[in-house]
Amino acid sequence: MVAVTDSAEGEHALAHAFTEAQRLGSDLVVVNLKLGPLDVSGAPEGLRMEVVDRRGRRSPGDAVLDVLRQRAGTVDRLVIGVRRRSPVGKAVLGSLSQELLMDADVPVVAVKLPRERSGERDGRTA
Repeated sequence: MVAVTDSAEGEHALAHAFTEAQRLGSDLVVVNLKLGPLDVSGAPEGLRMEVVDRRGRRSPGDAVLDVLRQRAGTVDRLVIGVRRRSPVGKAVLGSLSQELLMDADVPVVAVKLPRERSGERDGRTA
């Protein structure tokens, strides 16, 4: 399962989930946390997936956790996108990321953008 937010990190999590599902030969549940429709045209051919849209006014975290509860025993991991943080920011994750890491009943795979896409410089020289 993957939670897709309206951000570059959400898109990266979706791409990672496509790869993982294809590698494992498993189905994929995609929880769309965006305000609009989700473009899944980049999915590998033949990948079986279900897109679940967030409904109502509930929080994004509640939406993801509800889908996990509804599919208990069938989801083996949750993929989320996270932002790179400054040294000070590393002490605190985003609230959605933290909620899912703490409350999901399955392992959570947190993926981050490559440094060149995140706009972060790593201070290393060639």
